Amino acid sequence: MRPDTWIAPPGSATCVPIPGGGGAVLSPRLAYRSMSSPATIHEEDALSRTYDAHLMRRLLQYVSPYKLLVAGALILLMIEGVLQLAGPILTQHVIDVALPHRDGQAIMAASALFAAALFAQFFCEFGEAMLTNLLGQSVMRDLRMEIFTHLQRLSISFFDRNPAGRLITRVTSDVETLNELFTSGVVSGLGDLFTLVAIGAAMFIMDWRLALAALVVIPFVAAVSHWFRTRVRDAYRDIRTRLARINSFLQERIAGMRIVQLFGREAHESAEFRKLNEDHLHAHIRSITAYAVYFPAIELLTSVAIALLIVTSASLVAANSLSVGTVAAFLMLGRRFYQPLQDLAEKFNILQSAMASSERIFALLDTEPGTESRTPSPQKRQRTPVEVRFDDVWFAYDRGHVASSPSDVPSEPEWVLKGVTFTASPGRTLALVGHTGAGKTTIVNLLMRLYDPQRGRILVNGRDIREMPLDELRGLIAYVQQDIFLFAGDIATNIRLSNPLTDDEVRNAAVLSGADRVIRRLSDGYAHELGERGASLSVGERQLLSFARAVAADASLLVLVEATSAIDSEIEAEIQRALAILMEGRTTIAIAHRLSTIVEADDILVLHHGEVVESGTHEALLAKGGLYLRLWRLQSGEIGRHVLRAG
Repeated sequence: MRPDTWIAPPGSATCVPIPGGGGAVLSPRLAYRSMSSPATIHEEDALSRTYDAHLMRRLLQYVSPYKLLVAGALILLMIEGVLQLAGPILTQHVIDVALPHRDGQAIMAASALFAAALFAQFFCEFGEAMLTNLLGQSVMRDLRMEIFTHLQRLSISFFDRNPAGRLITRVTSDVETLNELFTSGVVSGLGDLFTLVAIGAAMFIMDWRLALAALVVIPFVAAVSHWFRTRVRDAYRDIRTRLARINSFLQERIAGMRIVQLFGREAHESAEFRKLNEDHLHAHIRSITAYAVYFPAIELLTSVAIALLIVTSASLVAANSLSVGTVAAFLMLGRRFYQPLQDLAEKFNILQSAMASSERIFALLDTEPGTESRTPSPQKRQRTPVEVRFDDVWFAYDRGHVASSPSDVPSEPEWVLKGVTFTASPGRTLALVGHTGAGKTTIVNLLMRLYDPQRGRILVNGRDIREMPLDELRGLIAYVQQDIFLFAGDIATNIRLSNPLTDDEVRNAAVLSGADRVIRRLSDGYAHELGERGASLSVGERQLLSFARAVAADASLLVLVEATSAIDSEIEAEIQRALAILMEGRTTIAIAHRLSTIVEADDILVLHHGEVVESGTHEALLAKGGLYLRLWRLQSGEIGRHVLRAG
């Protein structure tokens, strides 16, 4: 499978970009939808092959560090398989030898051996369960760690194309399925096969005629098992699909509970959830029905086999060509022979699910990072002047359609930026203004190499950023965004992040940004534990912490995206004073919808439909009487007052 085909494999939802959506990650122009129904994004893909040798070889690479666990489990399973023969053999000896000779000592010895075999079988089962589960958990730990590490190296555009729920499923449910493969599938399946071979061999050694009679129903067992595998496989796929829909529905509604309650949608959402819940119930009922038919059917066929053994053995015993002890042993062996067959049917389903999960997991792991990515070591960087230059930059999230045949018509990309050129110099502040969708945030995304432009270059101190290591480029940038993200943890860690700062340096950054006033009000101060995404703080308080984080980074380039949008006027004035000190000797790029916050900027670029249409200082742009003046009047209310006077 090619690395990129996992995003929309055949039979699953195909995600395509649509313009004008609200990008949840970073791009407000990028959103994704399913080409079919909204639910199809959660559909499970049908596996083309039940067993894929290439996938199995890759899976076994994760088992190789734990060869001793595998070997120990297999040895215990083989011993257990042999011990299952002890009961029938001892029973045959007691009936054919000990009882006719009234040998009580032989009966006691056989009973003691049988008890010892049962105890040994118990310890083998215990050891096998411990070893296989330890193997499965160890493989899961390694695989989850590898997936998470790989996810951190993928480009932001990858996360634009793939919903978070799908990726979480890869790390959780799909990996858990592989755990079942190692704990209840491969090793245990090999044990069942060994048990079948051992019991079958013992039956033919004892009497081949009874062995053939016991195996007459095997074709019927195979047919019932095939029906069971097919029904359960489809039922399990439906269950996983419907469970994914329930999880997605709950995640969205719980996150948007304020809107649900404010707009009185409780009854409507309850009806939607009831339908999803009913679908999930019906899928489970189908799987339960398959089990309810399969196991009684196998029991029935086992009973038929036992009946055939009794009928066949009756005539042989009457003709003195078969002992009663052998018949008793066969009855025990026959029942034990069909138990592993039942288990193998279930293990076949585990194998199918594991193949499908491994196909999705390895397709994710084979996805190449879009840009170079390295894990930087925490270290203090020397602040140096930074010059940023955009040189005729063109960029589109939707890259258009390339003709694949002479009759195919290519389409031009929907350009978000068109020939953008500007320079941000050290010690100066460059402000980006314009209407929503003009391309302001896209410029910042390109500067941080969350995306790469299709045309043109972005230079930092004369170097193309595509030639710079990512950790070096991003180490130059302190970023304050409008949509503040805080991690669950203490406040000091959220300010420090990967910077090796002392507690005093963290506190100084908070004081400079004005966040210290908020932190000191908390019970534990800088050790205060935040909830998920900083939910225990107000939006304004979270924005202050985000600003303190940027101050603590002491970077050469400040990128401010609506940095004071959620802060009251008093705190904003305090931050503006801190900014004046912080901007000294630094390159600053600021995005602002409130033009009053950037009137002191050294340079202002006015963007319109992805192009720079005006540039200059605040006074110069007002004097031009162009788009900037119109934006200024709209925000200051001059146009509104003029309309009121005219009315």
